[in-house]
Amino acid sequence: RRSYEIGLAAGIDDAYPHLRHLVVSTTLGEAPAAAVEVVAAPGEGAQGAVETGSALAELRGARLELLDALGLDELARNRQAEARALGATCGDVRVWSLYVPNGRTPDSDHYTYKLEWLERLRLDGAKWLAEDPLAQIALMGDWNIAPTDEDVWDIGFFEGKTHVTPPERDAFQAMIDAGFSDVVRPFTPGPGTYTYWDYTQLRFPKKQGMRIDFALCSPALAERVEGAQIDRDERKGKGASDHAPVIVDLD
Repeated sequence: RRSYEIGLAAGIDDAYPHLRHLVVSTTLGEAPAAAVEVVAAPGEGAQGAVETGSALAELRGARLELLDALGLDELARNRQAEARALGATCGDVRVWSLYVPNGRTPDSDHYTYKLEWLERLRLDGAKWLAEDPLAQIALMGDWNIAPTDEDVWDIGFFEGKTHVTPPERDAFQAMIDAGFSDVVRPFTPGPGTYTYWDYTQLRFPKKQGMRIDFALCSPALAERVEGAQIDRDERKGKGASDHAPVIVDLD
């Protein structure tokens, strides 16, 4: 089981001063058993599951919904729909927990599915901003894309593989062009700054990682960002996730 979590650190709303960290977790595979209530959209078998923790349930008026707008059933093309997105509105902040399709190999149908999924996300994101330029939106999660060469430990190793192909990078840049911004990178510059290390081949101690987890924020939300960090220490130790938490601090 592989999992990651991204924390959005802030007093999300004055009505909920106790909520200092909104943590959105995702798991590849079955939703984990947990001591707290989990609202989940589990996929089948090895498909992605996206969950939000019980902290969201504590928010009166919090709205949870699957990202039906992305047309997952349509894009699944007779396959089982993959649970890859869940949104929660907390105060004035709309948080989307995303698990972008992996793509598998550049010549696979899943790679095409990945690009189509990202295009639908771009269209919806642009629509949200057009409808409300002051909307506070965070698109956070495992994007399964390394936007630049310095976001992988060895670009030569990834030749012919997914995550670094021009179409995937173009899709990521299209989200930036649509008005969202990577609010973490300015506080965590590279090279050598990663969010993911494969469990195999001692990738973590060898510092052979990838930066593929991002928080893309709308202009109004980006203005509130005061800091960000990648908690690399959480990747250490037995039973750790292969992704490190990415934390964004808001005013």
